[in-house]
Amino acid sequence: MRVLVVYAHPEPSSFVGALYRRIVEITSDRGHRVDELDLYADKFDPVMSRGAYDRYIDTSANREEVAPYVERLLAAEALVIVYPVWHDGLPAILKGFIDRIFLPGVVFEIDENGVFYPRLQNIRRLAAVATYGASRNRTAHVGDLPRRFFMRNLGLLVAPGAPLQYIADYGMDGATQAQRARFLARVVRAFNAW
Repeated sequence: MRVLVVYAHPEPSSFVGALYRRIVEITSDRGHRVDELDLYADKFDPVMSRGAYDRYIDTSANREEVAPYVERLLAAEALVIVYPVWHDGLPAILKGFIDRIFLPGVVFEIDENGVFYPRLQNIRRLAAVATYGASRNRTAHVGDLPRRFFMRNLGLLVAPGAPLQYIADYGMDGATQAQRARFLARVVRAFNAW
């Protein structure tokens, strides 16, 4: 498969960076064609311009500022997103990527009656690897918004029946090396099955 791996962390030497590199290595070793997208290294601009906002529902023009990213998403057969959860949400750069790239006519359509149609049928496998500073209990208390967004929003856009994997580690703020190693091993097992 052609796998687009989107990474959203500003520090390459972080634990999230290590997870990203290991996922790229494993998927490549398994024979997949990997398209690496490091949003920070790419200096992706997460801010939707006024012009992009004005063209948002115009499917003939809304890709204008982000066409290369849209092409990469549409060329992918699998999508993996690797990120930390900050303040109970996605990092701003990743949220901006989704806002600017997951456009009408690209990943969904809404007809004149307001009926929603998913269009990201090229994605036959979807995975997220996320690290949370907060504990699982605290995160559950506030609703685990990143998991819900992934499963209920992004998961509805892809090919019907596509496997969805949400691999999360909670309590990273106080994690030991052994806990991090266990989570890395879990990620390795998951992607070795691809």
